[in-house]
Amino acid sequence: MSERRILDADGVRRALTRIAHEIVERNGGTEGLVLVGIRTRGVPLARRLAELIESHEGASVPVGSLDITFYRDDLTKVAHAPIVKRSDALPDVGNRTIVLVDDVLYTGRTVRAALDAITDQGRPMAVRLAVLVDRGHRELPIRPDHVGKNLPTAADEIVHVRLTEADTDAIDDEVVIARGEA
Repeated sequence: MSERRILDADGVRRALTRIAHEIVERNGGTEGLVLVGIRTRGVPLARRLAELIESHEGASVPVGSLDITFYRDDLTKVAHAPIVKRSDALPDVGNRTIVLVDDVLYTGRTVRAALDAITDQGRPMAVRLAVLVDRGHRELPIRPDHVGKNLPTAADEIVHVRLTEADTDAIDDEVVIARGEA
């Protein structure tokens, strides 16, 4: 399988820095803001965004993680006995602005599941979506508020986000596009 690098470590860092600034600007500051990473790679991305916001704004933003396994509408296609990862105790979501963070936006089904999981925790004032890569091919009417890289793809292409915190074989952060099987 051949891969083509789309973002290197510096590109990932720049994209996250831009997203962090956009989140704060759109929210009018950090008051009432909560970042929630969707497992697996959304969690380290949310933590990085929180660190960037804290370094620029001097304010700490709560971060939570979300495992959406049981909220998926394709659960039987994912695995016969799916492995559920722990969701960290989410900060209170009631009357707060929640920014869901994920690595790649594709069909929109993961985000739909995350919205269900969040609303089971309470009623947020607003929910926004930040993704490192938007690759298109939506099956649901979902659009991200903050995007690091728009990447039009063919249906047979696969986007891999590799992060040092989530991928043991990753030497550095990168986003690559590949053809064929994953």
